[in-house]
Amino acid sequence: MVRYVLDTNAMSALMRGDLRVAARLNAVGRAVVGVPHPVLAEIAYGIERLPRSKRREGLQERFDLVRTELARVPWTDEVSERFGTVKAELERRGRRIEDFDAAIAAHALTEEAVLVTANRDDMARVPGLKVEDWTEPRTGR
Repeated sequence: MVRYVLDTNAMSALMRGDLRVAARLNAVGRAVVGVPHPVLAEIAYGIERLPRSKRREGLQERFDLVRTELARVPWTDEVSERFGTVKAELERRGRRIEDFDAAIAAHALTEEAVLVTANRDDMARVPGLKVEDWTEPRTGR
């Protein structure tokens, strides 16, 4: 069962070796953390945009490694329906977010999981979405 869904910036932080994000991942355990396909697509796009270089090769290697370690959160029919609901609701409120952000939020909502993201301002717009920022120091636990 997935309890945490990683957003693109959380996946990027893992790839950069952010110690706070890695520590939280280890604390909760990889078995309860998943990555939706839109996150993988955004990372792949970011790497592909880079000119061929050692940096790009290094990022690709870290991406390959991190994604072999984490489960996928599949894009199901339920996720698609939830995406439509999220997007329409935010549009009605005049509080739209990017389509991939809405899709990632829909994955977390469908799984009834916490979305791990540093993009709290945008994601806080999504009704019912629970968010945590693993790049922030933990307090009170």
